[in-house]
Amino acid sequence: MNRMRVAVHVHTEWSFDATWPLSRVARAFGRRGYDAVLTSEHSQSLDANAWGRYRKACAEVSSESGVLLVPGVEYRDSTNTVHVSVWGDVPFFHDGLDVQNLLERVSQTGGVAVLAHPGRRDAHKMVDPAWAPLLGGVEVWNRKYDGWCPGKSALGLASELRLPVFVSLDFHGRRQFFPLSMRLDWDWPPSERAICDALRNGRLEPKVGYLPARALISGPAFRCLTMLEKARKRVAPLLRRRGSRLVS
Repeated sequence: MNRMRVAVHVHTEWSFDATWPLSRVARAFGRRGYDAVLTSEHSQSLDANAWGRYRKACAEVSSESGVLLVPGVEYRDSTNTVHVSVWGDVPFFHDGLDVQNLLERVSQTGGVAVLAHPGRRDAHKMVDPAWAPLLGGVEVWNRKYDGWCPGKSALGLASELRLPVFVSLDFHGRRQFFPLSMRLDWDWPPSERAICDALRNGRLEPKVGYLPARALISGPAFRCLTMLEKARKRVAPLLRRRGSRLVS
């Protein structure tokens, strides 16, 4: 059994709000010790034809770079509140589907679905417990939205639904680099299918650097991270304004 370090929830130039080409993503994550990247391109940026081209592009870059790019889509509901990341060799589903309908289709076609950033817009309040059997996990720590600590509401939701916890980057650019990863167990050559099977069967462990994330999402460590995140939120706007003045 081998261990694979995987970056979860990464956007590229195939999403309307990101600019990095697939090749740059592969190089950057490879240099940081990642073996694979699970992309999550916005559903409104794709259609069925683009999805086919995108899957082919991911396969080509994976072959050239040695970093496995697993193509995925971040779907949104009709209110743009609940978001779900989907991976697997599945057809493209229409944007804005009812979440129950989407999850059923993903399950029926052999894909894997993970609830993305449930703390955003209080999406956790709209989650139906009936979705739990159709979900492979919950993002409890999303670097873009949660910052330097896990989301309290997301942690509560994962516990309530008894689902695996995911730590993700929601990468759109350099600012989202952070030592979050999922460690997957695999026992055959790495592939999209191998990773999706590992996700589906719960053979994964969230990590912060080399530490198990579970050690940091409760107790004194969680309280410390929460304080650090509050301090970061106060300082970050000041640093951005100072940077803007220096540039101008």
